[in-house]
Amino acid sequence: MSSATEIDLAVAFIKTTGLRLLLPDLQAALESESGRRVRVLTSDYLDITDPEALRLLLLLQEQGAEVRVFVTAGSSFHLKAYIFTRLSEGNLVAGTAFVGSSNISRQALQEGLEWNYRVVYPGDRGFLEARTRFEEIFTHSRTVALSDAWIESYENRRVPPPRSVAPGSHEQEAPPEPTAVQKAALAALTETRQQGFRRGVVVLATGLGKTWLAAFDAAQLSARRVLFVAHREEILAQAAATFLRIRPAARVGYYMGRSRDAEVDVLCASVQTLGRAEHLERFSPQHFDYVVIDEFHHAAASTYRRLLGHFAPAFLLGLTATPDRTDQSDILSLCDDNLVFTRNLFEGIRAKLLAPFHYYGIHDESVDYREVPWRNGRFDAEELSNKLATLARARHAVQQWQLRAQKRTLAFCVSTKHAEYMASQFQKAGISSAAVYAGSTLGRAQALEQLRDGQLSVIFSVDLFNEGVDVPGIDTVMMLRPTESKILFLQQLGRGLRLSEEKEHLVVLDFIGNHQSFLQKPQALFGVGATYNALAAFARKAEQGRLELPEGCYVNYDLKIIEFLKSLDSAGTQKDYEALRASLGRRPTLSEFYRSGTSIQAMRQQHGCWFELVNTMGDLDHDEVGVLKTLGGLLREVEITPMTRSFKMVLLEAWLELDGLVTPPTVARLSQRSWEVLHRRPRLLSDLSEQVTRLTDGLDVRWIKYWRDNPINAWIGGNRVATTASFFRVEEDRFSLAQPLPPEAADAAAALLQELAAYRLATYEARLPAVAEPSNVIPFPSKQRAEVELPYFPNLKIACGHFRAGRTDAEEHRRLPEAYGKLDATRHFIARASGNSMDGGKTPYAMATTCCWNW
Repeated sequence: MSSATEIDLAVAFIKTTGLRLLLPDLQAALESESGRRVRVLTSDYLDITDPEALRLLLLLQEQGAEVRVFVTAGSSFHLKAYIFTRLSEGNLVAGTAFVGSSNISRQALQEGLEWNYRVVYPGDRGFLEARTRFEEIFTHSRTVALSDAWIESYENRRVPPPRSVAPGSHEQEAPPEPTAVQKAALAALTETRQQGFRRGVVVLATGLGKTWLAAFDAAQLSARRVLFVAHREEILAQAAATFLRIRPAARVGYYMGRSRDAEVDVLCASVQTLGRAEHLERFSPQHFDYVVIDEFHHAAASTYRRLLGHFAPAFLLGLTATPDRTDQSDILSLCDDNLVFTRNLFEGIRAKLLAPFHYYGIHDESVDYREVPWRNGRFDAEELSNKLATLARARHAVQQWQLRAQKRTLAFCVSTKHAEYMASQFQKAGISSAAVYAGSTLGRAQALEQLRDGQLSVIFSVDLFNEGVDVPGIDTVMMLRPTESKILFLQQLGRGLRLSEEKEHLVVLDFIGNHQSFLQKPQALFGVGATYNALAAFARKAEQGRLELPEGCYVNYDLKIIEFLKSLDSAGTQKDYEALRASLGRRPTLSEFYRSGTSIQAMRQQHGCWFELVNTMGDLDHDEVGVLKTLGGLLREVEITPMTRSFKMVLLEAWLELDGLVTPPTVARLSQRSWEVLHRRPRLLSDLSEQVTRLTDGLDVRWIKYWRDNPINAWIGGNRVATTASFFRVEEDRFSLAQPLPPEAADAAAALLQELAAYRLATYEARLPAVAEPSNVIPFPSKQRAEVELPYFPNLKIACGHFRAGRTDAEEHRRLPEAYGKLDATRHFIARASGNSMDGGKTPYAMATTCCWNW
C-alpha cells in the first residue's frame, strides 16, 4: 500500500473492526503529496457489512477516495481482492494483487486461517486481468456510489444473518465507555452548565482522550448538531471517527478544503475554511447546539473569534493539552475565562491511565544550534537537517540508545534525509532499523508489525507517528529533533505513554541543544513557567532531586543542561518577553504575559503600555504600527482604565463581536449583545443592580436605558471633565469611534482592542469569588463577597516560611470571608505554600496549604 500509486479493494463484507486496521494507511495514501488514488468496492450481500463501516468509508470518500457498493438484490457477491498498482508518468511499472478468502474484518486480517493468492506484475499477467475485472465491476450498472441516503436505507432494511456465515461476520466493537478522568470531566461540565456558563475550557494531557470527552459530552447534552473546529485535517479525521463511535447512526461530514458537507449531524471543520465570512454566512447562528474548538496555537485567535461571534450554541467547549495557563490564555479568553476541568500528564500517570516514564535529558553536544538560521519561530529545515545528519551525532545517539533503550523504539527525525541517515548508521552498528515517512519503501503498518515481532528495534519517523496512531507496544521514545511546539513534543511523548502488558515504563531519550526552542521541553513536561527565572528554579530542583514525580517515574538531566538552565536569569521586562516569545513560537498576548507571572507594573514603568513594549521588540506589523500611532491613546485607556465593575470591557467585547469598527451598531443592538456577553459569564452578573437582575431580555427598554446610562455614557465621556477628550461617541443612535479609522486598518485595530479587552476581563474576573473552581485553582470556603480582598501571587511559591524573590505587583486578587480573621490588604497577601518544614520535626503537618502572609 505504501508504494502503490493506485489502491483498489473489492470485498464482499466490511466490518468496522477490520476497517479500522486499514484506515490509517488508506488516509496516509490520500494525504500524500503525489495524490494516490484509492477505490473501495463492497456489497450489501447477506447484510453483513456494518453501517458504521460504511460511514467510515463515507468519511474516507470525503478525503478523496472513491467508494461504491454492489447492490446484490438476492444474487451472490463474494469477491475478496486487494490490488496495488504503481504507475510512473502514466505507465504501469509494477503491481501486486491478493485474491482469496480474506474479507475486511479483524478475524480475517489478523486471526483466522485464510488463503490468498499473490499475483505479481511484471511476471504474471493475471494481475492485468484482475485490474480489468475490477474496473468492470466498479462501473457495473448495479454498483452505486456510497452516500448518507443509501446507508440509511440499507440500515432500515438490513437483517443480518442469525449465525456466522463468514469469518468475522458477527464481529462487533464494544460500545465505548468514558474513563474515570473523563467521567469526572463530564460531571464538571454538567455542573458548569447548571451554574449558567455557556462556554468552558477542559485541559486534558495527551493520551487522556480530549476528543472522546467532547463526543461523550455532546451525547450527554443530547446535542442534535455538533461543530468540531480544528486547524489540521488529521485532527478533523480523528474527530470524525471518534464521534462516529459514540453516534454510529449519525451523519458525519467535513468542511475543509474542497469538501463542503454542511447538512450533517456532526460537522468537522477547518478554521481556515469555515472562519471566512462567505462560509459562515451559510449557517444560522443557532445551527449548531454544541461547538468544540480544539488546540489552535497554529491559527490566529482572531479567526476563531469571528467564528464564535457568529455562532450561538447551547454550549461551547474549548480543548487543550497544554498544562501551562500561559499557553491557555487565548483559548480561555475565547471561552469566557471559564476553566472547567484540568488533568495533566502526571495526574494521568497517577490514575494508571498512562505509563510512567524514565526521562533522560541528554546534552546534544555535537550540534551548535546557534549556527542554524531561526525564522518565524522555527529552524530553517534544510540547514537543520544538514546539522543533524552527521556521523558524530549519530554515534552519540547510538551510544545513548545502547546504554538506556528497551526493546521497541520510535525515534522522531526532522526530515527524510535525517531519518534515512540515522537508520543507516544504526544498521552499521548492528541495530535493526528502518526509516518510515510518507512515500518510504516500508509502510507504517508494516514497520509497526516488524517492530512488534522483533524484526526491527528502531523506527526513525518523520511526521507519521506524531498523533492518532495506536502504538501501545512502544517502550522507548528517542527525540532527535527540536520541536517548536509544546503540543508536538507532548504528542510525540504520548506515542509511548499508552499502557501495555509488555512494558513497565517508557524510556525517553531527549536530545537537548543550546537554543531557546529546547526550553519548551521542561515547560511542556513539567509545567514550568515561561520566564527564565522559572526555568532556573526548575534546574535547581532537578539538580537537588526535588522534582515531584508520579510513582514509577524518573528524571535525569545532563549536568551541562542543568548549568545552562541555571544560567538563565531574567534581566527585566524585555528578557521576560523574549523568553515567553520563544516558548510560544510567536509574539505573546498581554493575557499570556500576565499569566506567565511577569511584572505588568514593571512593564508599564519601562514602556508606558503593552503595545509600546511589543513595538519596541519589533513584533507589530505595518498595520498594527499605524493603529498604535492613530489610536495609541485609546489603547492605553483600555489597558489601564479603572474598573469598579466589568461593564466597560463587556461593552467593548460586545462591540467588537458586532464588528463595530466597520459597522457601528445601534445602542439597542449593542445593549442586547452586551446582555449576551454578561450572561455567558455568570461571575459578572453580580455587578448588576438587584433591579436589573430581574430583567429577562436584552431587548427590554429598561435594560437598554441602564446600559446607556452606565458603560455607554462612561465611554462617550459622560463621566469626564469637559476638557478631557472621549474616544467613543453616539451619533444617530449608533456607538462608534470618535476618531475616524481608515477601513483597511479595522482588522488590525479590532485585534489589538480585543487583546486588551480579553486581558482586562481576565484580571477582573480573577478578583471575583469563584463560582466553581477547578482543581488547580485555590478554593476558599465562602463564595459570597467578603469584606477583605487580598492580592494573590500565582507566581510566588512559599516553602513553608522561606520563599524566593517575588514581585510586589499583583494583577490577581482573592476575597476572603471573615472566618479568616482580621486581615489588612496593605499587610497581607496570598500565595501557595508547600513543604514539610513547618513544625521542624519528623511528622510535619504542613504538607501543602494556602497561606496568608505579612508583607
